[in-house]
Amino acid sequence: MKETDLTYNQRVGYPEVLAPGSFQNETKPWEKGQTDTLVATELPLQLIIWNDHYNTFEWVITALVEVCGHTEEQAEQCAFIIHTKGKYAVKKGDYDTLKPMKDSISERGIGATIEAVV
Repeated sequence: MKETDLTYNQRVGYPEVLAPGSFQNETKPWEKGQTDTLVATELPLQLIIWNDHYNTFEWVITALVEVCGHTEEQAEQCAFIIHTKGKYAVKKGDYDTLKPMKDSISERGIGATIEAVV
């Protein structure tokens, strides 16, 4: 069968085969009960810590260990990246997990935000 013998439905991927010029008594594919379902998905989020000129390395490291559960070494590496890059995503997770961490870090005077992973 040549492509010119194919009906519109075959060219766009519908499974039914129609002979050229035939009449279809069924409802149109776009009139069928097929619907798309929108599923709510949560975007992955990250906890961003921002650099400033007020908080010491030790203070930021202590906050990351106590609040985020980082090891001392992880917290030191995060603090260095925050200092050199201006910000760093120290934790990824859902909003319910990150929100208390953000609040606790902010209460210590450290700039923190929750942002979507890009």
